[in-house]
Amino acid sequence: MPPPATNDRDEPAKDPLSAAPDGSRRLVSLDVLRGFDMFWIVGGGALVGTLAKAEDGTLLGAVREQLTHVEWAGFRFYDMIFPLFVFIAGVSLVFSLSKAKEEGGRAKAFSRVLGRGLLLFVVGFFYSGGFKDGLENVRWLGVLQRIAMAYTGAGMLFLFLPTRALVAAWVALLVGYWAMMQYVPIRDIKLQTPVIEKLSALSGGKSARELFDATTETTRGKYDPGYNVSNHFDFRFLPGKPYDKYYDPEGILSTIPAVGTCLLGAFAGLLLRRKDLPPTGKSVYLGTAGLLLVCLGLIWGMQFPVIKKLWTSSFVCLAGGWSLMLLAVFHQVVDVWKVRWWTPPFLWIGTNALPVYLSANLLGTNGGYRGIAERVLGGPVKASLGSAGGPVLAIGSLLLMLMFARFLYRRGIFLRL
Repeated sequence: MPPPATNDRDEPAKDPLSAAPDGSRRLVSLDVLRGFDMFWIVGGGALVGTLAKAEDGTLLGAVREQLTHVEWAGFRFYDMIFPLFVFIAGVSLVFSLSKAKEEGGRAKAFSRVLGRGLLLFVVGFFYSGGFKDGLENVRWLGVLQRIAMAYTGAGMLFLFLPTRALVAAWVALLVGYWAMMQYVPIRDIKLQTPVIEKLSALSGGKSARELFDATTETTRGKYDPGYNVSNHFDFRFLPGKPYDKYYDPEGILSTIPAVGTCLLGAFAGLLLRRKDLPPTGKSVYLGTAGLLLVCLGLIWGMQFPVIKKLWTSSFVCLAGGWSLMLLAVFHQVVDVWKVRWWTPPFLWIGTNALPVYLSANLLGTNGGYRGIAERVLGGPVKASLGSAGGPVLAIGSLLLMLMFARFLYRRGIFLRL
């Protein structure tokens, strides 16, 4: 479609997202929050990391640490980026599916869920490499595939269950996943490279599959890497080449609680659509629910550890609680108080999060935006700047991404699934 004309301000003259699907004014805060989330993935995190190195101190070092994932158990800010996307997808589906259901009935809304979920899964499949390394090395599951499956699962539950039943389904997903991880027996073998290599040497060169099949002793209630129900299930049934060699952090069983994360977003969306609550009251409810969920996640984590790579139920509660509190703050500041002078960069990214995310991987032949920035600011330019060369390169990469996002926004191009 031809791009609409723009006005003199930094916004499109006709933004097709200016109204929510239910006919009300758009929740600008949702786009801004989505953009804030994506910002750290496509440049913000790298910039802080580079500045921390240049600073050579502890001021940015602590921030830099929060912009890295924990190795296994635990929680940092960066561990919330992914579940926040799944959460936002849940908020959005309430508005889009409610409108589709009103206009064309449940059948139309159902086809919308399946169509969008399938399309996002296919996009994620090609983002992860597609067939380039052969069928046996395909990574079938990944970040976008998880969002697709969580959105599809939560969307179908939303369409066919009333609110109270949705809450019951959410509880069942988390408690059921915990019970499975705690009580289903697994073979007493750790699918960890050093362990497998040692066992292989002792057994005359047997493969991991042969060692796994030969193990007869069982155990249960384990949550170590490669030594739990979810990872063992991936090893046995996940085709292709998992990300972590023997299993995948976006594996089969851990998709179950990810649907719960998306449902949390749906609950937030249902609250935001209510007309019997004042806007500030909605923010208070969101923030209070988030605080309670964080406490629940921390308490549950004492028995069922907070592990992003297993998407444990305690992780769902902890990350979901923080997501709810972030949404409460953004809703109050952006939608209620309308303090928006700081939002344009995040709005540009948030209204086109998917193309920005994909372009960061697909543009250029050497690291997306950073690869392009290095063609101008790398080599002798970077060397001449000394310790400032790294930050300048990171800033250049970030500016390229923002220019692309702003270009799409100014011309009214909004690519969403």
